[in-house]
Amino acid sequence: MTSPAPRGLQGAYHLGERAGQDELRGRLLDVASQLLVTVGPESLSMRRIATEAGCSPTVVYTMFGSKEGLAEALYLEGFERFRRRLEAVPPRRNALEHLTALGPAYREAALAEPGYYALMFERAIPGFVPSERARTLARAALNILDRVIADCISAGYIIPTQPRRIADALWAAAQGAISLERAGHLRGGETYDTVTYATISRYLTEKP
Repeated sequence: MTSPAPRGLQGAYHLGERAGQDELRGRLLDVASQLLVTVGPESLSMRRIATEAGCSPTVVYTMFGSKEGLAEALYLEGFERFRRRLEAVPPRRNALEHLTALGPAYREAALAEPGYYALMFERAIPGFVPSERARTLARAALNILDRVIADCISAGYIIPTQPRRIADALWAAAQGAISLERAGHLRGGETYDTVTYATISRYLTEKP
């Protein structure tokens, strides 16, 4: 009978195994996202994704279960990537400057990975409807807006109101400008900056 491996070695093994699975999962999602942009939703078969990623279809089924499961994973991954980009914005001198800095970071996140964006906001996969759980997690990924707005209220920059209300108004303004830009109706980020700043200004305690 062989003796069990020391706990430290077991832990290291499991961490390594999980890291490998996370890396593979990320690669599969990136392959699917790229296919969505370059070929279209009809290309999102488990076999096609497996071939492009250099693994077996069984691996894709094991990770995502079905095409619907894959679509929901893409949807959630897109929002997680948005969250990471927004969280990476360095804190500014004050809460209002931090809130203003989140706007360009959001636009950059939207334009950087069009495959994820198309699925998140443009129904790029016909028939796919995110579950309520996925929608809840997606909105939670943007909670940094609520937190920074709450900081602005505490510091006296923004009128006392529900932070989520302001965050949703800012989100809607940002999405409108980004959608027009992606459709070719706007060029550059000037209009995006204007509408997002105007939305923030609407709630300032001292109007500019």
